[in-house]
Amino acid sequence: MSPLVFNEQTKLFANALDRLSTACFSVGVLAPVAGAYLNLTGSDSAGFGWCCVAYLVAGAVIHRLAMRVLRGLRE
Repeated sequence: MSPLVFNEQTKLFANALDRLSTACFSVGVLAPVAGAYLNLTGSDSAGFGWCCVAYLVAGAVIHRLAMRVLRGLRE
C-alpha cells in the first residue's frame, strides 16, 4: 500500500475517533443541561452526575487516542 493511501486511511480513522469523542463530550454536557432544564432531580442524581463525568472522561480518552493514531502517518 502506498504511503499516500495509508495516510488517508489513517486520517479517516482518526477523524472517526474524534467524532466519537465529540459525541461523548456532547452527551456529557447536554444531558446535565437537559436534566436541569426539565427539573430531573431525584435520589439517583449522584449516579447521573458520575455518568456524565464518565462520558466526559471517555471523550477525552478517545480524543487522545485519535491524536495518537495520527502519529503513525508515513512520509
